[in-house]
Amino acid sequence: MTARGIGAVEVARDWIGTPYRHQAAAKGAGTDCLGLVRGIWRELYGTEPEAVPAYTADWSEPEGVERLWQAALRHLVPVAREAELSPGQVLLFRMRDDAVAKHLGIVAETAPVATFIHAYSGHSVVESPLSAPWLRRVAARFEFP
Repeated sequence: MTARGIGAVEVARDWIGTPYRHQAAAKGAGTDCLGLVRGIWRELYGTEPEAVPAYTADWSEPEGVERLWQAALRHLVPVAREAELSPGQVLLFRMRDDAVAKHLGIVAETAPVATFIHAYSGHSVVESPLSAPWLRRVAARFEFP
């Protein structure tokens, strides 16, 4: 657990209740999962990590290109698979085994029940249990630098 990770969780919790809006990144007004991570980044570092081009909800799934994963590798620090979950880690999810990774969340708690914060399509930014079905979908973990 790092001070940066704890800070990321505090910032993420401030976004809870923000409505889901595809391609948005405005606390209280609307965000998607990438917008949430971008918003946390802005609050931690003061600026956007990079300009974000328009993107579709399928995240380049038809082409099979791991665009979201590639962007994460440009700006975040990979966490080894065998490392323990830690608050503030960014989770990258693959929603189907044969699909590209296209969902992000932030680990909030690890005990007694693991939770993560994410912008959930059709809902809002929520803190959800990091249950077995979600854990199975984690493709990679990262930390803020």
